[in-house]
Amino acid sequence: MTATTPAPTVEEVEPQPRPRPKGSTGRKSPLLTVLVLLTLPYFLLPLYWLVVASTKDNADLFSSFGLWFADFNLVDNLRDVFTAQGGVFWSWIGNTALYAGVAGVGAAFLATAAGYAFAKYSFPAGTLLFSIVLGAIMVPTTALAIPTYLLFAEVDLTNTRWAVILPSLVSPFGVYLMRVYAADAVPTELMEAARVDGAGEMRIFFTVALRLLAPGFITVLLFQLVATWNNYFLPLIMLSTPSKFPLTVGLAQWQSTAAGGSGAQALFSSVITGSLVSIVPLVIAFLYLQKYWQAGLATGGVKG
Repeated sequence: MTATTPAPTVEEVEPQPRPRPKGSTGRKSPLLTVLVLLTLPYFLLPLYWLVVASTKDNADLFSSFGLWFADFNLVDNLRDVFTAQGGVFWSWIGNTALYAGVAGVGAAFLATAAGYAFAKYSFPAGTLLFSIVLGAIMVPTTALAIPTYLLFAEVDLTNTRWAVILPSLVSPFGVYLMRVYAADAVPTELMEAARVDGAGEMRIFFTVALRLLAPGFITVLLFQLVATWNNYFLPLIMLSTPSKFPLTVGLAQWQSTAAGGSGAQALFSSVITGSLVSIVPLVIAFLYLQKYWQAGLATGGVKG
């Protein structure tokens, strides 16, 4: 009889190292670290200046060193911003949140649905339509502002909130991004299994595909949220009532008033402080949404 070798226990089995992707050394690149550190002031210096300038009154803005603090007047500046012209700044914040929120969610949903359709369905002229979408990415949005204004003027939608929201719902780059993402994120086998279970195409999209496309959805949402929040030219030509202005147009109006000498002593610090306030919601939105974005990308990165 031959003696059998006992099977190794769990403790005796050494864990095998996971294979690394090709080209991955597992070490940080000193050159890339240095480049990141060198470019960091380029991005942070304007924000630092904005914070410092927001703490100064009008006199200190022109008499003190721009990159260092003087007398701390941030509280007074904030009070002036929110009480100027009857508190119109509150209306500008609400308008901007409405425009960016509706346009961001709407554009992200439409781009997700369109990208999913282009990636997972074959239909007549699908390639041609997607080529048109790619061509639309190359067209500057400012070049479409005047034709859009003329079109909305024909249907009496100028000087309404819809004149800002409806054009912002279109995101050709978002469609392209979601088409590329949906091609790999939604397995065709999963769609076939859902069809076998009796699910219709709309149910498959809303209950299966939309969950898998959530990271891409959040990405498009962030892009469109920032683009609409910072949009200036479209609301400038579409709106004429100050109570409907977004922050970009309202602050530019204050700036032009100050530069023209009408109330300049009261508005320069208000413009700068208002600009600081205007970026706070964007920072909060990004910090809140990035956890869903990063979690989804990490989940997709470990799939075999």
